[in-house]
Amino acid sequence: RVIHTVKPTPENYARAKGSLYFGVPTVWSRIAEDEVAARALSGARLLVSGSAPLPVPVFEKLRERTGLTPIERYGMSETMLTLSTRFDGERRPGWVGVPLRGVETRLRDEKGNDVPHDGESIGGLQVRGPMLFDGYLNRPDATAESWTEDGYFKTGDVAVIDEGGFHRIVGRESIDLIKTGGFRVGAGEIETAILGHPSVSEVAVIGVPDADLGQRIIAVVVRKPGSPDVTEAELVELVGAELSAHKRPREVRFAETLPRNAMGKVQKRDLW
Repeated sequence: RVIHTVKPTPENYARAKGSLYFGVPTVWSRIAEDEVAARALSGARLLVSGSAPLPVPVFEKLRERTGLTPIERYGMSETMLTLSTRFDGERRPGWVGVPLRGVETRLRDEKGNDVPHDGESIGGLQVRGPMLFDGYLNRPDATAESWTEDGYFKTGDVAVIDEGGFHRIVGRESIDLIKTGGFRVGAGEIETAILGHPSVSEVAVIGVPDADLGQRIIAVVVRKPGSPDVTEAELVELVGAELSAHKRPREVRFAETLPRNAMGKVQKRDLW
C-alpha cells in the first residue's frame, strides 16, 4: 500500500514504517538532522531522492544514520526519468548515475561542440530517447528551440559526465552556471563545499552581474540553529581550500531561510 505523509516531516516519515521512501533534498536534509527519525528508516529497502541534486553532506549523513545508501536519479516533465543510480550498482555522492535503457545523452558547449566526458568539463545536457515529449502545447517556437536537428532535447541543465558514463548535474544553465573572470563555475560544487561546514544548514550560490568579472559569486547562507557562529571569511577560505581561488564567493550573505517552491526547490531568482 501507499502511504501519503501529507506533510513530509521527519516525524511523519518515521511514523509511516515504509519499505520504500521518496523525498526531495530538503526533506532528506531535515531527516538527516533528526537522528531519531533517520534511524527509524533503517528498516526500509530503499531511499530515493529526486527533484534536485542531493547535497553530498546530506547523502553521507543519511547513509551513516540509516545504514542505507540513497538512490539518486534525474528527469524532467519533458523527458520523464532518464538517468539513475542502480539498486545493484554504484551510488556515488553528488552523482545521478547512468542513462536508463534506450536513453542517449551528450554534452555540448555554447557553440554546439562536444564537451569531453572527463568528469570535470561542464556542458549543456542533451537527451534523446523514446520517452521524450512531442512538444510544448501551442508553443511551436519554444518546441523548435528545444530540439536539435538530430533529435536531441536541450534540457537547459548543465552537467558533467565521467569516463564511465556517470552524470553529475551542475544545475540550470541560466542560473547555476556562473561565468566569472573567464572561468565557468558550477554553483553546486561551491554549495557542497560550504555545506561541509558544521555551522551551515542551507546555502544557495548565485552569480550576479559584475563590470569586471562578468559575474560575481555570492553565497546566501542559513546558519544551523544552536551551532557556533560562522563568519564570511571562514566560508570564503573554506571554498578556496577545497576547490580553488577563482571559485571563492566574493560575498556571503546570511539569511533566516531560503525561498522555495511547493516542491521544496530553492528559487534562486528570488535572491537577486
